[in-house]
Amino acid sequence: MQDPALKIDLASAGMVVSVAVEASPAGGGAGAVAGAVAIIGIELTTPACPSKDLIAKSIEEAVGRLPGLQRVEVRFTSRVLGRPNHPSNPRLPGVKNIIAVAAGKGGVGKSTVSTNLAAALSKLGASVGILDADVYGPSIPQMMGPPERAAIVDTGNKIIPALHHGLRVVSIGFFVERGGAVIWRGPMVHKLLQQFIEDVAWGELDYLIVDLPPGTGDAQLSLSQLLPITGAVMVTTPQEVSIIDVEKALAMWTRVEVPVLGLVENMSGFVCPSCGHHEEIFLRGGGRKLAERAGIKFLGEIPLEPAVSRAGDDGTPVVLRDPGSKVAEIFSRLAADIACQLSVKNGPAAGAAKRSAKLTLIR
Repeated sequence: MQDPALKIDLASAGMVVSVAVEASPAGGGAGAVAGAVAIIGIELTTPACPSKDLIAKSIEEAVGRLPGLQRVEVRFTSRVLGRPNHPSNPRLPGVKNIIAVAAGKGGVGKSTVSTNLAAALSKLGASVGILDADVYGPSIPQMMGPPERAAIVDTGNKIIPALHHGLRVVSIGFFVERGGAVIWRGPMVHKLLQQFIEDVAWGELDYLIVDLPPGTGDAQLSLSQLLPITGAVMVTTPQEVSIIDVEKALAMWTRVEVPVLGLVENMSGFVCPSCGHHEEIFLRGGGRKLAERAGIKFLGEIPLEPAVSRAGDDGTPVVLRDPGSKVAEIFSRLAADIACQLSVKNGPAAGAAKRSAKLTLIR
C-alpha cells in the first residue's frame, strides 16, 4: 500500500506502527481465526493528511480480502515530519516547520490567510504558533481577539507567547499601545525579530506561521538570515497591479534560497450572501496564470466574503467561527495541501529510521 503523496509504500515510510489480529470468542478450533478483526495502526506524517480516507479505504479493501477476517479497522495517529536541522542555522530546534506567508503588496489579505492557515492546522491536531513579523502594521492581535493567556516575560527573561484559540502568538502589537506607531529603521527591526526568535520560549511546535509585512524589505531579508524557513506561501489578489509585485517577491525568495510552496489568490470574486451570485470585482485567474508562468503550485482561490472580514474584526478566524462554511473548507484544504507538501519535502526517511513495524497476534 502506498501513500499517495509520498509515493512510497507505507511500511518503507515507517508508517505501519502496529498490526493486531483479535480473534472473536466464537472462533473455530486450534489456529482458527474465523470472524477475527484486523487492527492496523498507521502513523501519518501530518494530522492534516488529505489522503487519510483514501489510505484507510485501500487498507480495508486489501486486508479485507484475506480469509477469516470479519472486518478491518484502521487506527490513525500522527507525527509531523520536521525539516532537517541545518548546521549553519540551528535556531528554533523545537519547531519542525517554519512557513512564511508573504505578499508583494499590502492589502491582499495576507494576515487573514496566516491566521486561518494556523487555525486550520491547529484544528486538525497540530501544535501551531504565529510570529507576527509585520512590525509597522501588526494585525494579528486584533484578528486573534483577546488571549486566553497574555504574553509575559518570565523570571529567566524569556518571553512566553500569548495563547489565542490554542495557538502560541507573539507580536509587537502586544507591547505597544493601540494606535501607537513603531517608527524604526531597519537595524532596529532586525534586532526585534531576532529577539522574537531567540528570546521567545516557543517550545515544541509542528508549524510556525510567520506573517510577513508586504514587499521585499528589511523584515524579509532579516528573517531569511535568522530563520531556516521551510517554505513560503505567496498571497495575491487577481488584478495585474498585485501580480507584478508578487513576481518581484518570488524573485527575492529565489535569491535567498527559500522554496515557494505555492500561491493563493485571495478576494477571487465576491459571493453575494443573499443570492449566491458570484461577481468578479477584481477579475479572476491572475494568480493561477502567474503560478503557471512561474512554475509554482496554485493553492486555490479564496472568495471575497463578508463573513471572513467580520470574523477577523471580531477576533476569531472564520475557520473556527464558521467551520461549516464554504470559505472555511477552502482554508482547511489549503492547510492540508501545504502540510502534505512539507511531508513530501521533509521526506519519510527523516522520521522513519527510528520507527519499525511490529506484528502482534492476540488470541
